[in-house]
Amino acid sequence: MNQLRLDPLSGRWVVVSPGRSERPYSFVSRSPWVEESSRPCPFCPGNEETTPPALETYGPTGHWLVRVVPNLYPAFEGDEPFVVANRGPVFTQASAGGIHEILIFSPEHDATWGMLSEEQTSLVMAALRDRLEEHSQRPNLRYTQAIVNSGREAGASLEHPHGQLLGMSFIPRELAEEQARFARFVGSCLLCTTIEAEEDSGQRVIYADDRVVVICPFWSAVPYEMLVIPREHYPHLHKSPTQDLLSVGEAIRRCLGQLADTVGDVAYNIVFHSAPYRAGEPYHWHAHIWPKATTTAGFELGTGVAINVVSPEEAADTLKVSALAH
Repeated sequence: MNQLRLDPLSGRWVVVSPGRSERPYSFVSRSPWVEESSRPCPFCPGNEETTPPALETYGPTGHWLVRVVPNLYPAFEGDEPFVVANRGPVFTQASAGGIHEILIFSPEHDATWGMLSEEQTSLVMAALRDRLEEHSQRPNLRYTQAIVNSGREAGASLEHPHGQLLGMSFIPRELAEEQARFARFVGSCLLCTTIEAEEDSGQRVIYADDRVVVICPFWSAVPYEMLVIPREHYPHLHKSPTQDLLSVGEAIRRCLGQLADTVGDVAYNIVFHSAPYRAGEPYHWHAHIWPKATTTAGFELGTGVAINVVSPEEAADTLKVSALAH
């Protein structure tokens, strides 16, 4: 039976319609990469001169394992504060000050997060923490969005495993909406309550240890969506205990490995949500994983209402990961 389910983080309704998965060509696989052989990958070892000088490197001297470099094509740059100007009755603009960085996960060109070792994953999370800590000290930055686009369908322009850090001088609407939802939630923290309720129900938890819980949320908007929640309540990712960060990175690694093993090689987005730098409670930092197993069509674009053709309960049954897996 089709259902409408409310996402308490965004306030959006989601249609869960499992019957639509029976349509021909309901799911899409990751497109193969076709790159010009004459163009070296700028993120591979030996090609470091093709990127701006590294902001951070992790690993033994002369053999980096993780690098952070400025983006050659930044969406945000400069130290300008957020100043709005009205240029007409419907023409409002502001300076796009900020910073845009690339976090290169591994020297291995064909790896994905799900293929990384536990040690490599730890370095990625350490780099993420260090860069957010650095961004938080910049007076013109109010928020940094950390993302991973894996596969062309997810928006990646290069195959080499990497993420992006976009520090900006304003708080984007999605974060402002989440902040508002945390503030309106009566009683305890929205995500602390989610952990408790999901573990009590036992239907949608796919991975859990003493520091992190991963669920296919009740309000999943896309097939096999995952929500990664540290058990300890901290608003800011970069201020969380190191072991929590490492546990979140390891949970993502294991769950992406299970996604590839059971569902197939689908593209995906990872989005880390942390409180704005000069804001705090009420908020609980977390990560979203959105596989690109289906495409967004006109109804979703026209209404903002997603149609999910795989129920989160079915997705969780497929993706459940034991503590010893991967």
